[in-house]
Amino acid sequence: MTLPPIAIHVATRVPPQPLPRCLYTFPDARTADARGLLGVGANFEPETIVAAYRAGAFPWPHAGEEYLWFSPDPRAILPLGGLHVSRRLARTIRSGRFHATIDAAFERVIEGCAERPEGTWITPNLQRAYITLHELGYAHSVETWTAGGELAGGLYGLGVGAMFGAESMFYRVTDGSKAALVALMHHARRIGLHFIDIQVATPHTVSLGALEIPRTAYLQILARALTEEVDWRVTQ
Repeated sequence: MTLPPIAIHVATRVPPQPLPRCLYTFPDARTADARGLLGVGANFEPETIVAAYRAGAFPWPHAGEEYLWFSPDPRAILPLGGLHVSRRLARTIRSGRFHATIDAAFERVIEGCAERPEGTWITPNLQRAYITLHELGYAHSVETWTAGGELAGGLYGLGVGAMFGAESMFYRVTDGSKAALVALMHHARRIGLHFIDIQVATPHTVSLGALEIPRTAYLQILARALTEEVDWRVTQ
């Protein structure tokens, strides 16, 4: 699908840095229970979270228990050519209402994603963990800005190999988060990502082009993505 053009400035500073050996071994993702729960415990050290993603799992704190690791079946992904952009959104983006950045305001984005009146699973410990992962070159953010320099919206997630796991997004200006998703797709194609993992489908993400695939199929495409590395600093 042809995406509407959006100006993108890449502010990524470093490639993924070496990590200590993870102290934990994640179970085979196919052994997760009916809810997708794979394990309880461990910690949010950078090497633990990266190992979880490489094993096909992700952290998902719930009330009363923070260190929970999930690998649901089915899994939801956004194929690089599958983003649905409405005509109205395409016109808005082509108008130049927004410009985008990559990794220019990671902390502001994750804070924006956590500021939900209904509550959030993005706990303070998890926020600090992803900020550290960002500093180490693993976690990335996409920001959209108005012409006046106002943060309009954004998203953040974790990159391992040629896969990006999008964790959450938010907006403060209408279409700010959707424009960030368009910018992410442009950058994903530029740097050679295989797919974007969005973990669990919702009606909103399905309307944007999300697909549900069996966990076994997800693990297969993840394995292929882990054989390659991408450079988020690429600008052309």
